[in-house]
Amino acid sequence: MIEGKTITFIGLNYAPEDTAIGLYSTQMVDALVAAGAYVNVVTAMPYYPQWKIQKPYDTAENYLAEKNETINVYRYKQYVPATPTFLKRVFHILSFTYGSWRNLQKIKKTDLVISIIPFTTSAYLGGRHAHKHQVPHWIHIQDFEFDAALQSGVSGGSKKQVFKQLFKIEKSILDKASTVSTISHLMIKKLQSKTKTSTYYLPNWIDPDSFQIDDSRENHTYLQSKKFKLLYSGNVGDKQDWEFFLAFAKAIPSQHFEIIIVGAGSRMQWLKENVQLDNVHYHDPVPYADLPWLLSSADAHFLFQKEDVIDTVMPSKLLGMMASGKPSLVLGNAASEVRNVLEDSSGGVYTSDYTVEGAVATLLNWKEHPDVPHQVGMQARSYVKKHFSRSQILDQWIDQLASLVP
Repeated sequence: MIEGKTITFIGLNYAPEDTAIGLYSTQMVDALVAAGAYVNVVTAMPYYPQWKIQKPYDTAENYLAEKNETINVYRYKQYVPATPTFLKRVFHILSFTYGSWRNLQKIKKTDLVISIIPFTTSAYLGGRHAHKHQVPHWIHIQDFEFDAALQSGVSGGSKKQVFKQLFKIEKSILDKASTVSTISHLMIKKLQSKTKTSTYYLPNWIDPDSFQIDDSRENHTYLQSKKFKLLYSGNVGDKQDWEFFLAFAKAIPSQHFEIIIVGAGSRMQWLKENVQLDNVHYHDPVPYADLPWLLSSADAHFLFQKEDVIDTVMPSKLLGMMASGKPSLVLGNAASEVRNVLEDSSGGVYTSDYTVEGAVATLLNWKEHPDVPHQVGMQARSYVKKHFSRSQILDQWIDQLASLVP
């Protein structure tokens, strides 16, 4: 049991961020507290996915402590680049690492340390903190940041030797942990090639009950069109193939389809400048509480991944897309675990054919035969309810943590 234990939780993203890693880290901490633990969270000022520190934190001091009976949050005002380049991302990482190192000095007692990657430096700090207090260290990997940088081209070809050294450092950090978890089976396989430390499959999850399928409810205000509404909601970043989307958006019949992009990220400005079509509309992210309504209001979802992004990440947005009861059109590498999930569930179409004609043909078929996307969407919803329920996954994780803590 972890009841009464004090836990240090280190991660870049945390509440009030309510998307992607910030959402899952917050819900992990909530699960720890629900199990009776006291948690010290070492994190940054909220900035994602806008890449801008949110109000009112933008005017706060460099170090900020937020405390209540069961959670102490220690924040540092990290450097946040408005346009993330490779070098600026390095400064971003170093800034957070420096502030977190100082914040960790304020924590005098801990029974367990949990670190979230990215950043790998969080796990480095977590390892030092755990060694200092002679307690177990659990590392959870949401994204293999070094591999992802290489695959997405962020690092640039001239920096391969630098990354060779970074992978050595990564291995050293992982080898010193008590347990390392990650979010997909392919990522577990990659993890086992990096370290001999015990691994644990800890997938991201969904709250199925928050998606109440009700055809009588009016659509979200972003999706009022009478056309077939195709939605992308989430981070607009480097892993998605926006060049393919540009060709796709131009090819899709504008008189029949409307494309809605809801999100923020490093590629959003590029997207707005390069895809200026009458049937493509852009909106800021919605609050987490409104996300089920937004996703359920679409007729279909799309996710176009770059071909060389395979085992570094499992897109968390996929679970929301599937839970909405609407079908998904996903483009990506044939070896991706997303393909396995979609095919096992029969909850969408996964293709590795990077030709626009095939993607457009799928959408035309769904529009002309509405019973097909309805059935596909219901199959997707049923699958995530069975395999990715929040309570089931987090309860099992808490049991695993309890086995580490004396």
